[in-house]
Amino acid sequence: MCRVFGVSRSGYYAWANGTLSPRAQADERLKVAIKAVHTQSRETYGPLRMQPELAAQGFEAGRDRIARLRRELALRCNPS
Repeated sequence: MCRVFGVSRSGYYAWANGTLSPRAQADERLKVAIKAVHTQSRETYGPLRMQPELAAQGFEAGRDRIARLRRELALRCNPS
């Protein structure tokens, strides 16, 4: 089957065992921090204002990465 789909055996078994890559693990930790900052800011901070807040907590991430994770979490700013 691996030959038919053009994937390596090791790649298949890594996928089948459900292990996350280090980047995916870091994204999951960052998602938790993004949710916390979003709640603390009363849902008013966007990625630009959220980036320094996350850096102060020890999460170094770029604006585009934060924006991508916010989209995955379906977080939107609440204009008040």
